[in-house]
Amino acid sequence: MSNIMPQPKTDPIIPFPLNVETVRRDFPILDIHVGEKPLIYLDNAASTQKPQVVIDAIQRYYMLQNANIHRGVHYLSQKATDAYEEARRKTARFINAESEDEVVFVRGTTEAINLVATSWGSRYILEGDEIIISHLEHHANIVPWQMLCERVGAHLKVIPINDDGDLDLDAYEELLSDQTRIVAIGHVSNAIGTVNPIKTMIKTAHSRGIPVLIDGAQSAPHFPIDVQDLDCDFFIASAHKFYGPTGIGFLYGKAHQLDAMPPYQGGGDMIQTVTLEKSTYKKAPGRFEAGTPNIAGAIAMGAAIDYLEHIGRANIVTYEQELITYAKERLQKVEGLSLIGEPAEQAGAVSFALDSVHPHDIGTILDKKGIAVRAGHHCAQPLMKRLGVPATARASFAFYNTKEEIDSLSVALEKIRDLFV
Repeated sequence: MSNIMPQPKTDPIIPFPLNVETVRRDFPILDIHVGEKPLIYLDNAASTQKPQVVIDAIQRYYMLQNANIHRGVHYLSQKATDAYEEARRKTARFINAESEDEVVFVRGTTEAINLVATSWGSRYILEGDEIIISHLEHHANIVPWQMLCERVGAHLKVIPINDDGDLDLDAYEELLSDQTRIVAIGHVSNAIGTVNPIKTMIKTAHSRGIPVLIDGAQSAPHFPIDVQDLDCDFFIASAHKFYGPTGIGFLYGKAHQLDAMPPYQGGGDMIQTVTLEKSTYKKAPGRFEAGTPNIAGAIAMGAAIDYLEHIGRANIVTYEQELITYAKERLQKVEGLSLIGEPAEQAGAVSFALDSVHPHDIGTILDKKGIAVRAGHHCAQPLMKRLGVPATARASFAFYNTKEEIDSLSVALEKIRDLFV
């Protein structure tokens, strides 16, 4: 890694229990006010806030390292290349990939799924084949597969859920067939927080020779990921969901899967040779990173990973589970409030409705009180339809949130209810 600037000091890992007040001081934006109200940020499933070390990493790159990577022989290019590839190694460690060559940098989860659907799909999905997703999916794990099905004449099959928001695993097993070519499943629902039993689902699919893609956008922020233990074929996440910058994320793919996939885009740096008649391409991951990448973003994503490891993933899991349990208990005390989806295992987010109050009204009034939540269908329209609601209000949590913030949310909701009765 580059040594051209002073590096942030390395402190001992924060011991359990996590000191939330210490953590909050790492996030400058948490000190702002919305009007006269202090910010209470409960929209973390959409995007998390950034610690100072991530902001500093972006600034250091542009101040002291800025150059294009891989192709330059001069000092800055070499240093930028070293920092960029060090970020790849950090990402591989973050998910326990066998090799950094199994990590492809992308703009985020959406691009990664489109990459697999386009590249892997063009090689392995034919007319009459089947792709399995679930009723819980974000649009980013629905639309690319629909587009692939439309191109080649394949069929999209959907794993149903029960009224609590849990997958029907018996139905899942029945959906698997000799025509199934891939299972693409979210690890955690962004809308209602369902944690899917993906390890069991992967094992079931693999017993029939079917590869599995995991959308980890909502799981990477909340608990440790071990792709070797999971044995998934693809795992995908976006940095802005785990305290890194926007516009950068990663696609993990088993080496044999990536090596069998044709390039997703053509351009500079993904080639070995180019003539006017024919081009040859690099091995993965290089063949999937055409053009100048988001260098600063990758380096800052590496800084976010360092920060999470400094805090301690086990500390985060324990604290956030306390938060979500407290939130469910506290919100259920609000008269007229209904939780939407009560899955057996839940992480990150709680969706709810308030009698006679549209979710958009809830979100607008809460904003006047400095409380940021999400209101709408959460890019999960099929799930909303299945649950029989047009939209929900969603509070989603990070390890810098507090029980006192949840209390403030509950009191504000009680006042909103009183306005509409």
